[in-house]
Amino acid sequence: MDSLDLGGFLLVFCLGVGVVGLIVFLMIFRYVGLWFQAFVSGAPISLFNIVGMSLRKIPLRIMVSARITSYKAGLKSITVSDLETHYLAGGNVFNIVRAMIAADKANIPLTWRQATAIDLAGRDLLEAVKTSVNPKVIDCPEREHGEYITAVAKDGIQLKCRARVTVRTNILQLVGGATEETIIARVGEGIVSAIGEALTHADVLGSPQRISRLVLDRGLDAQTAFEILSIDIADISVGENIGAILRTDSAKADTKIAQAEAEKRRAMAVAMEGEMRVKLVEAEAQIPMAIAHAFREGRLGVMDYYRLNNMQADTLMRKSLAKEEI
Repeated sequence: MDSLDLGGFLLVFCLGVGVVGLIVFLMIFRYVGLWFQAFVSGAPISLFNIVGMSLRKIPLRIMVSARITSYKAGLKSITVSDLETHYLAGGNVFNIVRAMIAADKANIPLTWRQATAIDLAGRDLLEAVKTSVNPKVIDCPEREHGEYITAVAKDGIQLKCRARVTVRTNILQLVGGATEETIIARVGEGIVSAIGEALTHADVLGSPQRISRLVLDRGLDAQTAFEILSIDIADISVGENIGAILRTDSAKADTKIAQAEAEKRRAMAVAMEGEMRVKLVEAEAQIPMAIAHAFREGRLGVMDYYRLNNMQADTLMRKSLAKEEI
């Protein structure tokens, strides 16, 4: 009975050791497989580095693939420690390696420190390198908005135009440099200013490249992530006669002002007339008193008084006859 218990215990022990050994073997085989892959590719990585990255929860295959890719492309200065540090900082390791390779093949000066800073700043470094090699065309304004850049020449005629701006990435300005929106805004501002300096709209229509030259000379790509290569006027058309509209509005405003002034003068005249009538009534009210005073002083006789009454009666009759005729 004891021998059976001992045999069962040994069996269980052997099975346990076998399972543990199998797990250890698989883990070692995984590490050894990645190590062997790097070794065969000519980009050796120490087995301790592989185990350490596994313990730090770093994806081994990405690190090994990035190391092999960079090493085979001639970027031997990029170490496993550099890749590991960039991954732990939150960077896109494989994307930055591809960008470094593309920059190296295109003879674009780009250090690992610059590349990691750009990547950690949230910029797509690979796309930036591609744009630096193959310049990008920016519509100004953007076509999906269906808008035009509108400006007015000195003769008052409005012009509507679209521009196409060819740019390439300025790698050194990617961190902290302004984006496409700034380029679009600056180009639009430059076009408006250039058209505004033209004496007539015909000058602009006859030589659209004049706008391009004026805008390019202003250095609109300063402090941006792009370098402007060319500005081409893709479409230009005549809009409204803004000068005539403004003159019409000004004339209407002047008319309203004149009408207001005339109404003001009329109101003042009416008020003055009313004031004079009041004074006349006051003066007429003093006439009987003056006549009585003249009688007392002996300066007015009875016959004079009758003649005065006759004159007043005659005047009233004439006024009444004049009203009837009207």
